Amino acid sequence: MQLDILPQLWISLVWPLIRLICFISIGLLVASFIESLNWTSKIAALARPLIRLGNLSDTAGASFSMALFSGVTANTMLSEAYEQKKIEKKELILSNLFNSLPTYFLHLPTVFFITAPFIKGAAIIYVGLTFGAAIFRTFSIIILSRFLLPPRIKPVAIIPEGKDGKTQGVDWRGALEKSWKRFKKRIRKIIQFTVPIYILVFFLHRGGVFTVLEELMATYLSFLPWLSPQSMGIITLHIAAEFTAGLAMAGALLQEGSMNYRDIILALLVGNVLSSPVRAIRHQFPYYAGIFKPKIAAELILFNQIFRIGSLILMGCIYFFVTM
Repeated sequence: MQLDILPQLWISLVWPLIRLICFISIGLLVASFIESLNWTSKIAALARPLIRLGNLSDTAGASFSMALFSGVTANTMLSEAYEQKKIEKKELILSNLFNSLPTYFLHLPTVFFITAPFIKGAAIIYVGLTFGAAIFRTFSIIILSRFLLPPRIKPVAIIPEGKDGKTQGVDWRGALEKSWKRFKKRIRKIIQFTVPIYILVFFLHRGGVFTVLEELMATYLSFLPWLSPQSMGIITLHIAAEFTAGLAMAGALLQEGSMNYRDIILALLVGNVLSSPVRAIRHQFPYYAGIFKPKIAAELILFNQIFRIGSLILMGCIYFFVTM
């Protein structure tokens, strides 16, 4: 019996945890290296018009740009800047929320190519609505930042020069040594928080805690009388199982002609909204707690969920009334 448990633990717990630590470590190394080379302002140039409009710092801009390639690196840059007191907590939260659009772009191909085979043309509308929600979140944060953060005065750039008066080259070796020292110091704290939290969430999941929560949410859908009876099955699977399970049922109902595009899109949006909180605790919190302090990680996830759910509800309401 014990011999059977060990391979399961390796596949379900140990290996995913090792992968998570590896991805966080890579992100931490990249972020530390960029900071050591003072490249933050250069990378931030990609998002400069937006960060100027929102009174955000170059760190926020660099994080926004890096989020197009790695969410771990983007969040690590924010965490490093906050711990070094380069940004305040208010800007940390706003900057993290500001990354909604590039984070969405990072997962857009996967979402679309999973969705399209199941629900065909409805995938374009569904993905378009979730994309619209990401754009809305980003520009909402820019407006909020404009009012909540003080205007920034652009400092005069000082270019270091050598003894002969010429501009100094990049000190690659010094940057590597500096980033490695910072990495070793930081990775200990990351492992200290990430490992126990990840293990706790794993056993809570195996113990059925999240399943009970998801089933409770899936049961009480009577407050949505405008949904068709067939939609309830899609939403229940979306919450209690996973996104692909809801898509599979939606595809079958669409093929049979039991539901149209409108009903399927609304059902998927509702399932997306209702499943978000539990999935954030199960998947997002262990990862965030490895980058930020657990208390800050919880606050960031809370604000992320409020904005995400609010934007999806807004897009869903717009689609509902436009297609009536």
